[in-house]
Amino acid sequence: MNTAEFNYTLPPELIAQRPLSQRDASRLMVLNRADETIKHQIFTDILDYFQPGDVLVANNSRVIPARLYGRKPTGGKAEILLLSQQENGTWQAMVGGKRLKEGSQIHLLDHDGNETELVATVTAVLNGPQRELSFNQPLDNWLDRIGHTPLPPYIHQTLNDAERYQTIYSRPTGSAAAPTAGLHFTGDLLLALREKGVIFETVTLHVGLDTFKPVEAERVEAHTIHSEWASLTPESAQRINEAKLAGGRLIAVGTTSMRTLETAALRSAGINGSLQTISARDASGETSNLCPWKPVAAFTAPTDLYIYPGYNFRAVDALITNFHLPHSSLLMLVAAFANRDFMLQAYETAVAQKYRFFSFGDAMLIL
Repeated sequence: MNTAEFNYTLPPELIAQRPLSQRDASRLMVLNRADETIKHQIFTDILDYFQPGDVLVANNSRVIPARLYGRKPTGGKAEILLLSQQENGTWQAMVGGKRLKEGSQIHLLDHDGNETELVATVTAVLNGPQRELSFNQPLDNWLDRIGHTPLPPYIHQTLNDAERYQTIYSRPTGSAAAPTAGLHFTGDLLLALREKGVIFETVTLHVGLDTFKPVEAERVEAHTIHSEWASLTPESAQRINEAKLAGGRLIAVGTTSMRTLETAALRSAGINGSLQTISARDASGETSNLCPWKPVAAFTAPTDLYIYPGYNFRAVDALITNFHLPHSSLLMLVAAFANRDFMLQAYETAVAQKYRFFSFGDAMLIL
């Protein structure tokens, strides 16, 4: 497949720049894969599409205040965007500023622009603007005082309330970007789902900034997917499997939950390590014996599962998601789940109906 097959025209004014005042007031496009119908609803209407015994699985990762500002000893400005902490305690980060080579130091500033005691040192020069950094003090003690919410590059307006870029159930910190499909849920809506008999479970996948990176390879299969740390606990895996065996559906909140659950299903089938090539093997029929549904297995490890058309879904029955960027691996994932032509038709409809796109935009339920 050519990457150009995953493109659509989006007027810039449809990119949502700020969240709605009420989380669950977003519009909801409902896609039915069986008959390829499209319905237009409000997000609170999602209650009507759940049944007792269904399992709703959301990513509970919390965004860290990963954007830091500082000065070099020469007085020049520097900016750090934390990506992931390494096992040795250093951080991989995007660093902006001139002549930041190995050994360079950055003195970090607080929210008022005052220099603090915290110093970052470049310990390795990586690809492009990426650097490995060490800090002279534990960074966790400082982030609330010096860190800023790392909004996506297509959002140009200031976010007054940083909690609006967090899901209400976010707990473990580690993401550089929010799992945005979950931003639509409120406490009242989750309580209403529980009263209806829907089971709520969480996974953890720490989202990296590569989630916004378009696929640049000419052919879809040639792209190298980013790897992200993910976890499914044994307790949650057991409850999910029991619910599925009892006839419930497994509904993923967002592409990150989808990738985590599908990784867990592949692990239960004995496939471990890198999962980069699974879609290509599925398309060739090599792993068709693993379908249909497989139970999920608990795991804690990085996942590089790359889902694009041809992939055989083993765990998830339905998906709640936002509207994604053209040429992105996220658009390819939803196209794999709902059929590429049908998905692009839905996106054309969303543009015509003036849905709000991307992180603070409207939602889609794919049944």
